[in-house]
Amino acid sequence: MIDSDLKPTPTRAHSTGAQRRKRRRLVEWAIVVVLAVAVAAGLRSFVVQAFFVPSGSMLPTLQIGDRILVLKVGYKIQRGDIVVFRRTPADTSTTDADLVKRVIGLPGETISSRGDTVLINGKPVAEPWLPPLRMQDGLNCAESALAIPRTKIPADHYFVMGDCRGDSVDSRAWGTVPSSYIVGKVFVIVWRFGHPYFHWF
Repeated sequence: MIDSDLKPTPTRAHSTGAQRRKRRRLVEWAIVVVLAVAVAAGLRSFVVQAFFVPSGSMLPTLQIGDRILVLKVGYKIQRGDIVVFRRTPADTSTTDADLVKRVIGLPGETISSRGDTVLINGKPVAEPWLPPLRMQDGLNCAESALAIPRTKIPADHYFVMGDCRGDSVDSRAWGTVPSSYIVGKVFVIVWRFGHPYFHWF
C-alpha cells in the first residue's frame, strides 16, 4: 500500500524534468536560429552578397539569369575585375538599381580607343576576356571599342564596360563610376541555367 501511494510522485518528477529539458532544447534551437539569421544578415550587409544577372551586356562571361556572389570587403580593384555598382545618375538607360560590368580604366589613367583597340595612356590594352564579335550561337557583340574620346579618369573613379560591347550601355555612354558607388567585386558564379554551377574569378 505504501509503495502504491509513492509511485505517482517520481512519475510527476520525471514528467516535469522531461518538460524542462524539452523547453531548454527549444530555447537552444531558437538561439541557434536567431544567431544564424543574424550572421547571414551580417554577411549580406558587410561581407558577401548575392546578385542576379538580368541582361546580356556581360555575355558570354555572365549569362542572363546567372547568380553571382560579390565580395564587399577586403578586395582591391584591378583592371579586368568584374564589379557590381549602384547605377549612376547619368545612366538613364535602365531602372535597375545595381549593374555589373568589367573594370577597364583605373583612377588617374587616360583612356581612349583606336578602331577596335582600347588604349590606356596611349598604349593598347590586352583584353583576353572579350568574346568573338560574332559568335556561332548568334550572339552579336558588334564592336570591342566604340569610339572612346580621350578621357582622363578622375581620382576614385573607374571606367567600366560590358564584355559584349555591342549590347552594353556603360562608361562610354554615361561616364565613370565613383568608387563610393561600387558594391563589391564578383568572385564566383553559383547558379546557371537552373542548376548549381561554380566558376571562380
